[in-house]
Amino acid sequence: QVRLVQSGGGSVQAGGSLKLSCVASRLSLNSNCMAWFRQEPGKEREGVAAVFTGGGSTFYTDSVKGRFTISIDNAKNTGYLQMNNLNPEDTAMYYCAAARSSYCPSVESIYFNYWGQGTQVTVSS
Repeated sequence: QVRLVQSGGGSVQAGGSLKLSCVASRLSLNSNCMAWFRQEPGKEREGVAAVFTGGGSTFYTDSVKGRFTISIDNAKNTGYLQMNNLNPEDTAMYYCAAARSSYCPSVESIYFNYWGQGTQVTVSS
C-alpha cells in the first residue's frame, strides 16, 4: 500500500521560513510526478509546486515563484517543499501528492493518486 507521510509545517511570522517533508513508501518519487498542493477553508485545492519524472522540470504557481523550492531526495525517497519569505496569504493546509504515472498533464488534483495526510501552515502578519 502506497503511503505518503508528511511532517513539518506549523506557525511562523511573515518573512519566516518553513520546510515540509513527505516520505513515500511503496512508490518511487523519482519515477512519478510529485507535487505540493494547498487548500484554504472553502476554497479549491491549489497546485503550488511540482516536479516531474526524474526531476527534469518543475512547476511553481506564480504566487510562490522565487520563494518556494520543491526537491526530492532520492536516497530517502522523500520530497520537500522549502518555503521562504512566507506571507499570510500562504496560510493553508498543505498536502503532498504523487501520481501513479510518470506523466502528469498538469498540476491538478485529478492527476494525482496518492496524498499525504496534510499539514497546517499558518503565517501571521
